[in-house]
Amino acid sequence: MAISSAGIGSGLDVAKIVEQMVTAEKIPLKKLESKAEGIQTQISTYGEIKSLTSKLGDIVSKLTRDSAWNGVNISSSNSTISGSMTGIAAPGTYNIQVTQLAQAQTTVVGGAGAAALAKDETMGASGKLTLKKGVGANEVVKALDISSSDTLTKIAAKVNEAGMGIQASVVTDVDGKERLMLRSKDSGTGNSFTVGIDPALTKLGQTNSQLAQNAVVKLNGVTVESNSNTFANTIPGMSFSVSEITTNSATMTVKTDTEAIKKSLQEFVDAYNELNDLLSKSTKYTEETKTAGVLQGDSATVSLQNTLRMLTQGISGSTGALTRLSDIGIQMREGGGLTVDSTKLDKGLANVDDLKALFANKANSMGQGGGVAVNFKEVTDKLLAFDGTLNSKTDSLERTLKSNGAEQDKVNKRATTLEERLYKQYSALDGKMSSLNALNSYVSQMVTTWNKSSS
Repeated sequence: MAISSAGIGSGLDVAKIVEQMVTAEKIPLKKLESKAEGIQTQISTYGEIKSLTSKLGDIVSKLTRDSAWNGVNISSSNSTISGSMTGIAAPGTYNIQVTQLAQAQTTVVGGAGAAALAKDETMGASGKLTLKKGVGANEVVKALDISSSDTLTKIAAKVNEAGMGIQASVVTDVDGKERLMLRSKDSGTGNSFTVGIDPALTKLGQTNSQLAQNAVVKLNGVTVESNSNTFANTIPGMSFSVSEITTNSATMTVKTDTEAIKKSLQEFVDAYNELNDLLSKSTKYTEETKTAGVLQGDSATVSLQNTLRMLTQGISGSTGALTRLSDIGIQMREGGGLTVDSTKLDKGLANVDDLKALFANKANSMGQGGGVAVNFKEVTDKLLAFDGTLNSKTDSLERTLKSNGAEQDKVNKRATTLEERLYKQYSALDGKMSSLNALNSYVSQMVTTWNKSSS
């Protein structure tokens, strides 16, 4: 609040006096603002801690699952034979010789005997074209009505519309003659079909047929077949495909994907170090610069860092071949971070089952024996829970920040109230001083007049 006339009557610099007194009233505000800035920085830092904890939690969660340890690489000595994962495949070596490739049945219809029909020639008679596919309970039969005005093109359309899994098309030879070609959509003997032609349809006659056949291979000396050139259910957890007949056996090798496991373990180490570095930076005091981390002295943060470091020590109560991260070359360095000895880790990868147990073992009823990843996941899940440490700490800081804001509002309100009161007081003083000045002027004039009249 500002009154431009304040001080006119008294001759005082009222605006400056009020400004100084209001500034003095707002002195606590600077301390509150500085404190609020620090709280906001702490909230931001806890947000980073929560994000990195979540990242670490995702990685260790992956290491608790079988899929992290059961991955394999599949290689083949012959490029015409290839394999792929479909589930959990056991490491092994397979000798494969391809003796026959799968093929779909193809039947050509058109003309009496080997004769073909002229382009768009009609049947000239009506009858049935009967298609049979499958055997036993799976047999499907459909009799298609053929009219005297139908051409091979119209018959092909009727076959395709029948939904038998038989594709029909009209092929034209070099003389412009037409034939009806029927082909099973899928290869293998299980998808073969027969074509029955009504004797009245004299212009149609079944000619050459390429019979359906299965793919046949010798797998480690055992003959196996498949409707297609892909053998999906022959080897558990994987499938393999063939594209050529081979005279010699090819070798397909299934090996544990140790590189993928190694990459996952490095991701764990990197995520742990990233979180540990942030916690260390936030809690340390630097003697040279006399500066403290934003969370220096915060017991919750220090406790979190100590808990994470304890989890790297190994499996409590385990009697397995591997019980500590140091057994596979993962060791703690100065500052609490982890380093990886690749040579030692490669030796640990020679026995994936023991390595898996070190990370993914389930804890017993006494809470002992849990693998490193299992224990980390339990802790990170608790930290990230709705009522966990990280959310609780953030909520507490936000309440403190809100309280700080309320205190700043109080200071500003007191300062505003003081300013208004001072201007009112000085306005009143100006009024009284103006009255006194006027009285003083009147008295002075009266005295002057009296002195003149006395002379």
